[in-house]
Amino acid sequence: MVKINLLPWREERRQQLTQEFYIMLGISAGVALLLFALAYYFYNQSLEFQNKRNAFLTSEIQKLDAQIAEIKELESKKAGLIARQQVIEELQASRTQMVHLFDELVKTIPNGVFLEKITQQGKIISVEGYSQSHSRVSDYMRRLDKSEWFTGVDLDYIRTDDTLISHEQKFKLSVKLINPNMKDDTVEGGQS
Repeated sequence: MVKINLLPWREERRQQLTQEFYIMLGISAGVALLLFALAYYFYNQSLEFQNKRNAFLTSEIQKLDAQIAEIKELESKKAGLIARQQVIEELQASRTQMVHLFDELVKTIPNGVFLEKITQQGKIISVEGYSQSHSRVSDYMRRLDKSEWFTGVDLDYIRTDDTLISHEQKFKLSVKLINPNMKDDTVEGGQS
C-alpha cells in the first residue's frame, strides 16, 4: 500500500491561510488608518473653516459695534440739536408774549380794581392788588378766565385792609399764562 503524507500540504495550506489573514489584517489596518486620516483631515478642515468664519464674524461685529457707537453719538448730537431748536422755537413763539400779557392785563382790569404787584414763576402769574369790593374781584377773575391768554384762575385770598382810608379789599390771585399761538400750551391749558 502506498502511503501518502498529506501533512505538508495541510501545513502549507495553513501557512498560506495565516499569510492571507495577516495580509488582510494589514490591508484592513491600512484602510482604517486611511479612513481615520481622511476623517481627521475633513474635521480639521471643517474646524479651520469654522474658525475663519468666526474670525470674520468677530471682525464684522467689531465694525458694527463701531458703527453703532457712531450712530449713538450722532443720535445724541441730534437730540441736542432738536432741544436747541425747540428752545429757539419757544423763544420765537413767546417773543411777543410779554406784550400780550400786559395788554391782556390792561384789557381785563375792571373799574375799581388796582394792581399793586405782578410776579411770574414759570407760567404761573401771581397778581396782588386792591379792589373796592368783592364783586369787582369776581368780575376781574371772570374776565381773566375768558381771556385766551390766561387759564386756571385761583383766588389765594381777599380780605379787608384797615390800613387804607377807603377800606378797600386786598386780594391775591394766581393765573396760568398760556400762549394761544402755541398748540402745546392750549392743550395744557385745556387740561388744567
